[in-house]
Amino acid sequence: MEKTDFDLVVIGSGGAGLAAASTAAELGKNVLLIEAADQLGGSTALSGGVFYAAGTSVQRAAGITDDPDAMYRYYMAVNSYRLNGAVIRKLCTEGAPTFEWLVSLGVKFPQEQLYAAGLDGVPRGHRAAGLGREIVDVLEGSLSGREGIDIAKKSRVDGLDMSADGAVSGVSIGGESVTTMAVVIATGGFGNNREMLSQYFPSAAIYGDESWYIGAPTCRGDGVRMGLAAGGNLAGFNTGGSILTSGFSKDFEPYLPGWFVFVSREGRRFADETIDYSISSNLVQDLPGGECFAIFDEAARQGARMTASETKDQTKAYPHVSWTADRLAEMADAGKVFRADTLEELADQVGINAPRLRTTIDTYNHDCDAGEDTQFGKSSDLLLPVRSSPIYAVWIRPSIVGATGAGLRIDSNARVLDVADRPIKGLYAAGETVGSTHGDCYVGSGGMIANAVTYGRIAAKHAATRD
Repeated sequence: MEKTDFDLVVIGSGGAGLAAASTAAELGKNVLLIEAADQLGGSTALSGGVFYAAGTSVQRAAGITDDPDAMYRYYMAVNSYRLNGAVIRKLCTEGAPTFEWLVSLGVKFPQEQLYAAGLDGVPRGHRAAGLGREIVDVLEGSLSGREGIDIAKKSRVDGLDMSADGAVSGVSIGGESVTTMAVVIATGGFGNNREMLSQYFPSAAIYGDESWYIGAPTCRGDGVRMGLAAGGNLAGFNTGGSILTSGFSKDFEPYLPGWFVFVSREGRRFADETIDYSISSNLVQDLPGGECFAIFDEAARQGARMTASETKDQTKAYPHVSWTADRLAEMADAGKVFRADTLEELADQVGINAPRLRTTIDTYNHDCDAGEDTQFGKSSDLLLPVRSSPIYAVWIRPSIVGATGAGLRIDSNARVLDVADRPIKGLYAAGETVGSTHGDCYVGSGGMIANAVTYGRIAAKHAATRD
């Protein structure tokens, strides 16, 4: 067998890349970990540190009976079975063992931070005590002191080197080649690449400069680009995670407070205002103009406070900084919030069908007085009538890009597939670079981290034998 510089090259050091490097090190492999930034961690380090899994020790300690088959059925059902079943099933079956591996390394997942994520009725969201930074620090620590681990920071890979038979033989960095038996691409998504957003996630790109990405600045789609150049093909076109925002600032507020009234430009209410972000953005994208408005009155504005959601314990990490009395008044004075003396005047300002909006608000106010939301069943604690002048409207759009879903097509062994769905020898991918795990509906908080770490580990195991 031809001598190479490394057994494995891992490109990217978020949850997927670190898991791949750590797993390969456990197997005694000689690994080069390449990171474009000046520190390890990628988007995982910026995250809430939630790991989505079924059948874990934390669940059992909490008296919760769960299993990977149930998780698989939920995962596929909420995405209308439009995902690769083999890839998702392996993610579900390997999720709990990967979670326990993280625990064995030292990541703490307190039982009190276990919750039902997204639309799921079973508590599968495990939040790390130290959020995403803790997961990264523990994985990075698992590499410390190991022989055969080289880390190159502030280094961006130019492309993959290919042998005459179409296999990956190395990577090019700064005009130099590094040879290897296998490569794991774990470079994250392409949220910071406007051109790729337009090409592969157009439903998010339509918001132009108003959209912004919560992932690492280095996530520019390098991995997707080089994988496609090596003969790979794309999965998950126009999928990803978008999040509603007022657009006041770039504060990450995935959960809106819910005490206002959601209406479309047609003047109709369309959902419980506390609906989870895993589905709310899809609903709004399908409305006329891909937008909606939050309607409330002066009494509601005066009572607005920077608190966590009244209905979701996990939102305590994300206070409603945009939805305080002072902030809303400030934005109204600045012209970023619509304000009028009457509902009809407000409708005229915003461009909403005024008679229909009046019907919608009259119905809502009647429900508020009765203490029951007869349309969507929102908690009675959040039913605030719209009566006192002035009346306000906040323009809401799903213009925060939480994750990009398009990426390299892989099989259940994390092997990158070519245009004929055949594995490209020596090429593996994991994490947000992969396009086989994200459908129309985000499975729930922790789905991305579970995917990254689990498939990072799977990729390393198979890359170790190049199968």
